[in-house]
Amino acid sequence: MLPLFTLSLLLAATPALAVWPVPRQYSTGSSPLRLSPSFSIKFSGINHPPSDLQDAISRTTAYLHKDKLEALVPDRGASSAQIVRSAKTLETLTLSLSTGAHVRSISEEAVADLESRVEGYTLTIPADGSDASLTANSTLGLFRGLTTFGQLWYYLEGTTYTLQAPFDIVDSPAFPYRGLMLDTARNYFPVDDIKRTLDAMSWVKINTFHWHVVDSQSFPLVVPGYTELSEKGAYSPAQVYTPADVKEIVAYAAARGIDVMPEIDTPGHTSIIAKAHPEHIACFEASPWTSFANEPPAGQLRLASTPTTTFTTGLLKSAASLFQSELFSTGGDELNSNCYAQDNATQADLAIQGKTLDQALDTFVQAIHAGLRSVGKRAVVWEEMVLDHPVTLANDTIALVWISSANVAAVAQKGYKLIHAASDYFYLDCGAGGWVGENVLGNSWCDPFKTWQKSYSFNPVANLTEDQSKLVLGGQHLLWTEQSSPSNLDSTVWPRAASSAEVFWSGPGGDVGTALPRLHDVSFRFQQRGVNAIALQPLWCALRPGMCDLNA
Repeated sequence: MLPLFTLSLLLAATPALAVWPVPRQYSTGSSPLRLSPSFSIKFSGINHPPSDLQDAISRTTAYLHKDKLEALVPDRGASSAQIVRSAKTLETLTLSLSTGAHVRSISEEAVADLESRVEGYTLTIPADGSDASLTANSTLGLFRGLTTFGQLWYYLEGTTYTLQAPFDIVDSPAFPYRGLMLDTARNYFPVDDIKRTLDAMSWVKINTFHWHVVDSQSFPLVVPGYTELSEKGAYSPAQVYTPADVKEIVAYAAARGIDVMPEIDTPGHTSIIAKAHPEHIACFEASPWTSFANEPPAGQLRLASTPTTTFTTGLLKSAASLFQSELFSTGGDELNSNCYAQDNATQADLAIQGKTLDQALDTFVQAIHAGLRSVGKRAVVWEEMVLDHPVTLANDTIALVWISSANVAAVAQKGYKLIHAASDYFYLDCGAGGWVGENVLGNSWCDPFKTWQKSYSFNPVANLTEDQSKLVLGGQHLLWTEQSSPSNLDSTVWPRAASSAEVFWSGPGGDVGTALPRLHDVSFRFQQRGVNAIALQPLWCALRPGMCDLNA
C-alpha cells in the first residue's frame, strides 16, 4: 500500500482520464504502471491476422514510443518520478476476437453497411503487470480499442506510464455515423493534407469522411469518361484528384476505420460544369450573382433537360465507381428558382413537358438516384430535398439536416433516416467574418463562431419521440472552405471537431467542465503526432483543470 503522503502527491499529479471519446463504461484505479521497454502487442486465436490490423498495431506501438506527451499537470509529472520508477511494468497487450467472430480486414468492415457495423470492444489492463487484454467481435472493434489504449499513457524521463491502473473498459458507439465533411472545391487540399486529416479523425473514432469534392468554383475530381470536367474545371492540372489519388485516399481511410462518402452536389452548385458543357448549365456566371445563387459563381444544371439528366446520371455513376462506400450524396441544397425563371432553355423544356419546376426536379432526382441504385449506392441528400421540394425519394434515402437543428423534427416526421449537420452547432467556418468583397461590415452568414462547448452541448435526440430518435444515424462537423486552405486546415478543424466525435460515440449529456481537461489532452497529443491543433486556453489553465472556469 502506498504511504498516505505519497498517495496524495500521486493524486495531485494525476491528469484526468484522457480517453476521447469517453468510453460508455469504464473504471480506473490509482496505481502506477509503466510500459516495459520490450512491450509488445500480440494475437491470441487470430490466425492469419489481416495486414491492416497488423499495420494498426505497428502504428499504435510507434505512437507509444514517439508521442512523449507529458502529463498536463503543473510539474508535467515530475513529482511522480519516484513512483513511476518503482511501478510494475506491462509487457504485453493481447488481442483476441470473441467466439464466432469472423476475421475480416479493418478495411472491409469500415465500408460495410453503415447500420450493421460492429465497433465495440473490451479493454482490461491489470495494475500488477500481468497481460492486458483487448477483445472485440470484429477487427474494427479491435482497432477502436487500440486507439483507446494509445491514449492512456504519458511520458516522463524516458518512461511511458500511467497513474490510473487498473483499467476496465467496455465500449461501443451510441450512433453508427460519426463524420467530418471537407469541401475541396472552394480551395484545393493536397492528398497529404487529406490523409493527415484522416489520421486525426481515426484518433477520435470518427468513421466517415464526407468528401464534398466539387462545387461551382472548381471541379478537381477526374471522373472516368468525363475527364473534360476536371481538365477545364480544376484550378490547375496539378490541383486534381485522379482515380489513383481517390483509390489511395479511400484505402488509407478504410485501413483507419473510415468510410469515404463522396458528394457531387446537384442540380445547384454546378456552375463549373459549363466550362466543359455550357449546354447543361443555366444562368452561368449571371450577374448580379446574388440574384442567381447563394454565392458566386452562379450556375445550375438544366434539370428539365433530358440530355442534362442523362449526362448527370452517367457522371454520378462513373464517379460512384471510384468509391467503395455504399453512400453517395447528390446534394440538393440552395436551389435558386430565379436562375431557372430567367433561363430560356429551361422554360422551353418545362413548357414542352407541361411540368412545373418542382415536377421537373422530381423527374431529375428520380433518374439520378435510380442510376446510383443500379450501381449499389444509397442516396444522401441535403434537407431541402425532404422539406422544401415535393420530390420522390427512396425510403432508405438519408437526409443531412444543415440549415438549423430546429428542422430535425420535421425531417424525422417524414420518416427518413437523418444525419445531424446543423449550421448552428457544427459549421467550422462560422464566425470568421465576411469573405465577400466590398462589404466592410460583413460577417459570416452563420455567426457566431461555433465553439467546441457549443457543439459538445448538442443533444441528437432533442424534441424527438422515441420512434423518431431511432432515425438518427449520427452527426458531423463540416468545413466549408471559402476561408480555409492547407495553411489553416488543422487549426480550423482541431480539436473542435473532436467534440462531435464524442457526442455521437458516447451519447449526449457530457459535462463541459470534465470534458475540457480531456480535450486539452487531445489537442496536445495531436500536436505530438504532427497535427497542428490549436490551444483551447493558456497553458497555465490547461495544466490546472477548473481554475479558469467562469466562476472559479
